[in-house]
Amino acid sequence: MSQLQREIAEQPSVIAGLLDAAWGDTGQVAAAIRAFNPPFVCIAARGTSDNAARYAQYLFGAALRLPVMLATPSLHTLYQQPADLSRALVIGISQSGAAQDVRQALADARGQGALTVAITNNADSPLANTAEYTLLLRAGRELSVAASKTYTAQLTVVAMLAAALADDSTMRAELALLPKLVAKTLEMSADIGDWAGAYQKVTQLVTLGRGYNYATAGEIALKVKELIYIASEGYSEADFWHGPIAAIDARHPVVLVAPSGATLESMRLMQAELAKRAADLLVISDDTQTLTEATHALPVPAAPEWLSPITGVVPGQIFAMQQALARGYPVDKPRGLSKVTVTE
Repeated sequence: MSQLQREIAEQPSVIAGLLDAAWGDTGQVAAAIRAFNPPFVCIAARGTSDNAARYAQYLFGAALRLPVMLATPSLHTLYQQPADLSRALVIGISQSGAAQDVRQALADARGQGALTVAITNNADSPLANTAEYTLLLRAGRELSVAASKTYTAQLTVVAMLAAALADDSTMRAELALLPKLVAKTLEMSADIGDWAGAYQKVTQLVTLGRGYNYATAGEIALKVKELIYIASEGYSEADFWHGPIAAIDARHPVVLVAPSGATLESMRLMQAELAKRAADLLVISDDTQTLTEATHALPVPAAPEWLSPITGVVPGQIFAMQQALARGYPVDKPRGLSKVTVTE
């Protein structure tokens, strides 16, 4: 068994551990945020953490009605012309906490008077040492280069923080179900390896999501690029109508992230249009009809839509891993990549 496979399988226990141990820290940070009363949120991140930031952008907007912007770290490093973030809540997300540009964005913001929070797996990292507050992922050491359990831990921490800020007992109760939902997703994904080999000669892939699962589309596309070295792009379903859909023809593989919720109707319209173009549709959903109309179904259990990115990404992780195995690629150490990437 590869390290990546082990770490994918650890995700239910990592999430359960967070829910058991991290509410105290999350509550402390939520109290500080309420006292600071920021008019907006700015999130600095790179790579996989950028997709976690995209999830936070939707969740904080929907649950807290807070506008969320994604930081421009190069303004803090290469140009040394940071924006005025003095009244913002500024969050840095980094698995390793070593990205210099993310750290610098937090350092500049804190120097301006902003409230700063690090979300990281490394309590002794530069990012954690820079921020006023730190929320740890508590995921244990992640050895595979491609992030899996640290990504879903990032989403879980973001979800916990939103629930704490909203002081919403329903959100907390729904979060408590998450470890079982992810465990069930792993069970439902057991057959992906049986058919994933059919795509081992594919050289391009598109992943589509919308709303909360725009982040999922981006993360699955990133896992495909990291593990099987092909051109893969994650799009918002809405953006895809505006030009990129022209690239789709017969047998072009498209992953649709289409769980039940506000986005399902528009995702089904996209599914119908892509079916007309004879695309191969790999569909991640809990909706029976949507799965029935897929070329390959990647079922997930029904979940609250705001938590569906945490379950929905799992079949994508497994698909990318199984593709790498089918092609004979090293899943734990993809070529040209390292676990910690320090950008400036």
